[in-house]
Amino acid sequence: MRPSSSKNIQTSDPVPSGLDALQHSLSYCFKTVHLLEQALTHKSYANEVAKAVTCDNERLEFLGDAVLDLVIRDALMAQFPDAPEGALSKMKAVIVSRGALWAVAHQIHLGRFLILGKGEERTFGREKASLLANAVEAVIGAVYQDGGFKAARTAVRHLFSSALQKLHQPDVPMDSKTVLQEFCQKRLSTLPVYQIIRESGADHQKRFEVNVQIGNLSYATGVGTSKRMAEQMAAQEALSRIVVEYA
Repeated sequence: MRPSSSKNIQTSDPVPSGLDALQHSLSYCFKTVHLLEQALTHKSYANEVAKAVTCDNERLEFLGDAVLDLVIRDALMAQFPDAPEGALSKMKAVIVSRGALWAVAHQIHLGRFLILGKGEERTFGREKASLLANAVEAVIGAVYQDGGFKAARTAVRHLFSSALQKLHQPDVPMDSKTVLQEFCQKRLSTLPVYQIIRESGADHQKRFEVNVQIGNLSYATGVGTSKRMAEQMAAQEALSRIVVEYA
C-alpha cells in the first residue's frame, strides 16, 4: 500500500500518492502515468536506484522549457497584438522566470509529489526553488509527450492563467512584487523594502530609480517612467538573483 501523505513518502517507493490531485491541478489526465512519475523524479533519486529503468526528469525539463517558451510567446502575441517585440520579450522573460515557475509550483503544491533521493530529502529538497522550477518544466514536457502540443498548451495556459491575466499593459509585465513578496515571506520570513534613490526629468518625462532591500541587503535596482514600474523592474531583477541564491 502506498503512503497516504507526502511526509511518509520513502525513496524505496518511487510513486507518490495523490497523483490524481496533481493531474487535476494540471487540468490534464495522463494516458501514460509513468511519464508524470519521470517528470517528478529528481536525479538524486535516479542515482541512488540501481534499476536501469529509473530515469530522472532532466530530459523532460529540457523539452518542457521549449514548450513553455512557445506557448507563452503565442499567448502574449494574442493578448497584445500591437505590442513591439521588445515589450513582448520583457514580459515573456518575467512570466517564465525562475521566480514565476516557483510560484506555479507552490500554487499546485508540486513539492509534495517530488521523488527525491535521501540527500535531497535531508536538505529540504521539496522546498528548493530551482528544483521546483525545473520540475514544472519537466511536467510540461511530460504533458507534451503524453498528449501532444494541444494538451501542453491547455496545461500551460491553465497553470499560468493568473500571471497572464495580470499583464494589463506591455510596460508593466506581471506583478513581480507579489511573487517576490511571497517568496521572501515563505523562505526568509521577511518582506522586501523599496526605496526611491533617484528621480529625474520633467514632470511629463519622469524617470524613477528604485532600490529593493531584503533583510537589510540591497538586492537590485529598477528604472521606470513611474514609481510602480521601477519597483516592478527592481523586483524582477531581485527574483532572478534570490531564487538562485536560496535554491
